[in-house]
Amino acid sequence: MIDFNKPYQAQKQKEYVLQAMESSHISGDGPFTKKCHQLLERELGAEKVLLTTNCTHALEMSALLLGIKEDDEIITPSFTFVSTVNAFVLRGAKPVFVDIRPDTLNMDESQIEEKITDKTKAIYVVHYAGVGCEMDVICKLSERYGIPVIEDNAHGLFGKYRNKYLGTFGSMAAQSFHETKNFSCGEGGALIINKPDYIEMAEIIREKGTNRSRFFRGQVDKYTWVEAGSSYLPSDILAAMLLSQLEERAFIQGKRETIWRKYFKNLENWAPELDVQLPKIPDYCEQSYHMFYMLMPDLETREKFITFLRNNDIYTVFHYIPLHTSRMGAKFGYKQGDLPITESVSDRLVRLPFYNDLKAEEQATVIDTIKKFEH
Repeated sequence: MIDFNKPYQAQKQKEYVLQAMESSHISGDGPFTKKCHQLLERELGAEKVLLTTNCTHALEMSALLLGIKEDDEIITPSFTFVSTVNAFVLRGAKPVFVDIRPDTLNMDESQIEEKITDKTKAIYVVHYAGVGCEMDVICKLSERYGIPVIEDNAHGLFGKYRNKYLGTFGSMAAQSFHETKNFSCGEGGALIINKPDYIEMAEIIREKGTNRSRFFRGQVDKYTWVEAGSSYLPSDILAAMLLSQLEERAFIQGKRETIWRKYFKNLENWAPELDVQLPKIPDYCEQSYHMFYMLMPDLETREKFITFLRNNDIYTVFHYIPLHTSRMGAKFGYKQGDLPITESVSDRLVRLPFYNDLKAEEQATVIDTIKKFEH
């Protein structure tokens, strides 16, 4: 069986994890956590990076920092993982869904302005597959209406839009280090803060609502409970694992680019014959090479394709079920047919095996098998 995903082990991963385990500090914000913070801040040019237990918690922190409350509205795509929306629904806010573009599968920026009301408190964008949303337009809308932008950049670390890193456009951004991501520590995330005004409160929220971070910097002589918060710090053991992978970022991204380009080159002539759409990457976007997907002509063909590959010991998967068509979506007044492109893409998308250790001969087998598919 050729798996869809396999977690990658960096060269120094076991060494770093053992160092962390043997240290006297294995809880949150230890030496390896600080090294991850420094590396990401330096590479991205971000004001502050804070590791979190997962991307979901980074998104929840963003909602807390924005003061999202009951009856607020948040503009976001329906074609995303549920964590994007849960972050503010937990605070009582309502998702206002926008359809996606048929090319990049990102939120259609031309539909955002018509969704803005007096209740709109944020625009949550999702850089699907690590390809940047149209941030020029979105950031102008943000400035015009005074509405902050939050980037769900779970797919897009080190991707760029017009030579600027994804995750550095909005007020904040959330990263994922789940085992399916380019860089992983099993479960993990990070909150990228691009506006200094949020930093102190972010540290307080992340540290159970206390000013413990200021205490450790010697800014106060004792720490205490100052705001509502929670515990969002990952173990330093996980940070050790993550650091080993971030240090190999050039190798990892280079390997993933090679895999992505091999898929594209070998399938670009085959795809039109079966009315299959391959990923479309704008010239001004530098993708993160997070995944390789194809859009089949229809749902029936997609199901036959997945079955065909699994019968040939190749594991492929579809992706998001539109949030607006879910039971929770119905509670917010949405129904099937409201976002036609989102629904069509969800029915037709299939993701191919894609991971750092995918061998050339395994990828060749996947490609050869795909070319034998008939519908």
